[in-house]
Amino acid sequence: MTSSGYPKILICAPNATARFGGEAILPLKYFELLRKRGVDVRLIAHARNRRDLEERVGEHADRIMYVPDSKWHTLVWKAGRPFPRSIRDAIFGSIMAWIDQRYQTTFIRECVRADLVDIIHQPIPVSPLAPSWIYGFGVPVVIGPMNGGMNFPKGYQEYESLFARNFVFGARLVALALNRVISGKKHAAALLVANDRTRMALPFPNHPKIVQLVENGVDLDLWQPTRRMRRNSDEPFRLVFVGRMVDLKALDFTLSAVAQAQRRGVDIHLDMVGDGPELTRLRGLSKELGIDDRIEFRGFLPQSQCAEILKDSDALILNCVRECGGAVVLEGMSAGLPVIGPDWGGPADYINEECGILVHPEPKDTYATRICDAIIELATNPGKCSEMGLKGRSRVIEEFDWEKKIDRILDLYTSNC
Repeated sequence: MTSSGYPKILICAPNATARFGGEAILPLKYFELLRKRGVDVRLIAHARNRRDLEERVGEHADRIMYVPDSKWHTLVWKAGRPFPRSIRDAIFGSIMAWIDQRYQTTFIRECVRADLVDIIHQPIPVSPLAPSWIYGFGVPVVIGPMNGGMNFPKGYQEYESLFARNFVFGARLVALALNRVISGKKHAAALLVANDRTRMALPFPNHPKIVQLVENGVDLDLWQPTRRMRRNSDEPFRLVFVGRMVDLKALDFTLSAVAQAQRRGVDIHLDMVGDGPELTRLRGLSKELGIDDRIEFRGFLPQSQCAEILKDSDALILNCVRECGGAVVLEGMSAGLPVIGPDWGGPADYINEECGILVHPEPKDTYATRICDAIIELATNPGKCSEMGLKGRSRVIEEFDWEKKIDRILDLYTSNC
């Protein structure tokens, strides 16, 4: 323990970065907010993120150690590029994680020998089945919060080939077996999970200390309330999507819903913030649907610019069919926006009937129509839209504020030392 009363923390997260959001930013938020509170914390990250991290953390840069970008990383990355995402993540991603954690052990041992660490925290990867090699160092290890155990809704099989589905099923069985040999999760002082679904997906669901803690949090200073709590009647209803443009986001349903709303006489403008392999196809689809003048593709933007776009929006929309978390939902709620989201996976953990509209993705053939109905419900009822936005921000302040999450994690650190 330090003079502050808090243990000395070592965060192990090679993929930590602020460039991409998602799970990669989680360890960085822990590091920044713990340092803000005077906690003696260090971070092990990957050298490829060095410039980004040093610019971000400034005077605290000397507290970050870097896994080198070795020839093995390059070889594995190149070998995995031709494969589908599910195979690339399962096989080559696991190999990359093994290489990273082998390098991490050197730093961990040095920190333990120098009495620089009382507890190790491994916040990513968030997959409950990813094996952890971080054990046997003589200090407690906390892993998580993890989030996973997701499958596609019925009727969405084309998002994953039969080969990929069978491969993922087999990979899960292999991962369960690997966790018996690579037993970091078995020996962890605590396993943190986002929900019961993730608990049941753990290789050790009966671990003696499993704690429920949502993996995402919100920076309330960044995600400020919208400037459009009441829009003018002659203005279009402004929807916003923020995220990677990949097939799992089901953005073709979103565009189809917008087109249906336009045909039903509701004026819609949709900002699409992000980039990805689906971008070209989605541009073509918007033209095919006759709504390309209603859609603005903004490309990838830093969080500060995303926050400004949310301030000029009326609602956030996310119709993904396989999303374990969904931090953007919380960011939209923090901005005072009602959220239209899927009644499936992570977004359903965040959205309730007071702050948004959940649309179940089944049955598939009427998904776009049900999304359209939700859009029209908000677009034609500005009072309800505003009330939902206010309730959403209140929910975030009460349950998902990063500062409250740090309070909780500090309690967990202290109780496990």
